[in-house]
Amino acid sequence: MDMLSRESLLCLVEDVEAEDPIDYADLPFDEQNLRELIVDSLLERELVFRAEEPDEAKRMMVYLAATARLALENMVLHARLLRAGLEEA
Repeated sequence: MDMLSRESLLCLVEDVEAEDPIDYADLPFDEQNLRELIVDSLLERELVFRAEEPDEAKRMMVYLAATARLALENMVLHARLLRAGLEEA
């Protein structure tokens, strides 16, 4: 991507996570490796998507829709955990 490098995206992810930490609990994964895997995957997809859809506004709309979907999924999962008593309010 033109103005966003892998390193700057990783830093942004870490900054966002510092404000709203993810509870990795006792999952057997290295947190930094997971961040790098996600960032690499997103950047690779962006390169393909950019070639397929040159209109930046259309790409942004797809990204916003995907973000909304992930936020909704996260909220539902959180509600289910609260309902099951597995997470404190």
